[in-house]
Amino acid sequence: MDSQLSSPGEDLVIYANGQYMPSHEPVISIWDHGFLYGDGFFEGIRLFDGRIFKLAAHLDRFYQSAQFLCIDVPVDRDELQAIIVEVVRRNHLRDAHIRPIVTRGVGEPALGHIFDLTPSLFVLANPHPSPARLPLRCMISTVRRKAPASVDARVKSLNYLDSILARIQALAAGYDDAIMLDDRGLVAEGTGANLFLVDRGVLVTPTTEASLAGVTRQTVIEIAQEQGFAVVQRPVTPGDVYLADELFFTGTGQDIAPIGEVDRRRIGNGRMGAVTARVADRYDQLKVTGDVLDVYA
Repeated sequence: MDSQLSSPGEDLVIYANGQYMPSHEPVISIWDHGFLYGDGFFEGIRLFDGRIFKLAAHLDRFYQSAQFLCIDVPVDRDELQAIIVEVVRRNHLRDAHIRPIVTRGVGEPALGHIFDLTPSLFVLANPHPSPARLPLRCMISTVRRKAPASVDARVKSLNYLDSILARIQALAAGYDDAIMLDDRGLVAEGTGANLFLVDRGVLVTPTTEASLAGVTRQTVIEIAQEQGFAVVQRPVTPGDVYLADELFFTGTGQDIAPIGEVDRRRIGNGRMGAVTARVADRYDQLKVTGDVLDVYA
């Protein structure tokens, strides 16, 4: 999952349909269906101290999205990995957010010929230091996460309008972010991150029917189990959130972000809790020593 990314620089190099070029040059057609309809998908990947974290897991999800949307990625996995590494190297990045994007391609503004288009591939990378883990103030948004019967939550699509509307609502109300419910009124996730709560030493996270199965989410589950914590994936209600001992977001962009308040209700002591801190410390170790690809080795 992605949020609070750094502003890109005009001197960055990107990959666009077989070419490496400056990011400020126009690279996408006005007729591209990714622009016209949000018809495409992407992946958010992190680079920590010159090491790409969990690349294989991200590429698994990337090609899964392609299969679901009936879009052929123009290159195979090995080629895409090589392109990602080359974009990072050309930009001399150490800590960054990497975003491969595929759209259905360029065509007339109509839906009748979607299988006749040639998909477009872009790879971007911009500097992105790890965010400070300051407790967030959140609200539970009235904007519902799109129903999984409409767009399957396993697809990391280009359309984030539900998240954008929920974030607008939260910022307008003076909060940092929003927690979103699904069409049943159960907790789904944040606007760009999965959610965990701690209840009497047990980590609880919503099921993924209406939320993306985040790579960071899975990493946190593995860390918690390694450290002896029970982890439960179950339906979560707004009341569970209000009464949690600890609460935190997990996502590729946010890492692990503690939540200190929800709808004016203080969570725990309002600061990062002890369980969250233990998980975050181990995550910080793994992101540079665990399942990583050293770009400059």
